[in-house]
Amino acid sequence: MPTRVAWTETPHQTESLGAEIAARLSEGDVVLVCGELGSGKTTFVRGAARALGVSDPVTSPTFSIGHRYKGDSLTVSHLDLYRLAGLADEDPELLADHLGPGRIAFVEWPESAVQELGRPRMRITLSHDGGDRRRIEVQER
Repeated sequence: MPTRVAWTETPHQTESLGAEIAARLSEGDVVLVCGELGSGKTTFVRGAARALGVSDPVTSPTFSIGHRYKGDSLTVSHLDLYRLAGLADEDPELLADHLGPGRIAFVEWPESAVQELGRPRMRITLSHDGGDRRRIEVQER
């Protein structure tokens, strides 16, 4: 996977990078979004979702596992698997409404579902770099 590293200074810049990345995505793509708590994962997804035509508020799905938003021509899925240790004991259809044709999925804390998520299009890793500054690594396949 080729890797690119970017730095952002503000949440707005993090959203703008998300929008830039969204322009390279296609229907069915899965994007893994990694980073510690508060690193800007949802901010990044918010920017990507806006660029894909989502007008509803984009919020963290931590307590509901996932949100689906209507975009211009597809559904934008935003999953947060933080609370799951794995999917072995979960309903096999847990991810079905969020992945596949007609959707682009952004998955925070994907470690518990690596096999179920298939081959991701990208892996985004955000990390704190002091204050509001973020280091954002973009790996594409």
